[in-house]
Amino acid sequence: MTVAPLRILLTMGLVSLLAACASGPELPKGAPAAATQYLIGPGDQLDIFVWNNPDLSVNIPVRPDGRISTPLVEDMQAVGKTPTQLARDIEGVLANYIKSPQVNVVVRQFFGTFGEQIRVVGKAAQPRALPYRRSMTVLDVMIEVGGLAPGAAGNRAKLVRNVDGKPMEFRLRLDDLLNGGNLADNIEVLPGDVIVIPESRL
Repeated sequence: MTVAPLRILLTMGLVSLLAACASGPELPKGAPAAATQYLIGPGDQLDIFVWNNPDLSVNIPVRPDGRISTPLVEDMQAVGKTPTQLARDIEGVLANYIKSPQVNVVVRQFFGTFGEQIRVVGKAAQPRALPYRRSMTVLDVMIEVGGLAPGAAGNRAKLVRNVDGKPMEFRLRLDDLLNGGNLADNIEVLPGDVIVIPESRL
């Protein structure tokens, strides 16, 4: 191979490498949520059914300390458990009072644990934490928080996600998504994601 073609190949390789480095991290893809199980969080509203024992069946909220109290079951930890785990734990206590208790726990109102929430901070109309739902997207999140607040720099927003134990930032163009109908940024969100919306510099 002559020197000139070799220089051309080296130059093309260098250009490709620089382009790859300059592009930055790509927008994340939502990971499949089917493998995750919902964990009860503070503020969740629970229906607790004890079969053939209506006096023991209640509708109660999970307290801020993460515990619940029901008839015959006092101060049981609920946060961080699945509804099925909590049902089995309640059955274990009730077994001291009734024969072969069967308990079913249904979450009526969802907030989830801190690590499972989606948080929106900055210039959203109603910045707050949201309970994660399967297949939830950025657009779903923005609808929940009422869209962008006046003075928001939506196209400079970013999504912060924990990847392999390290926080990574990804650019979001929320103005284009909400006002221009560009669905390129309507990615799936994952539990623990944080959307940061800065204020316009103008």
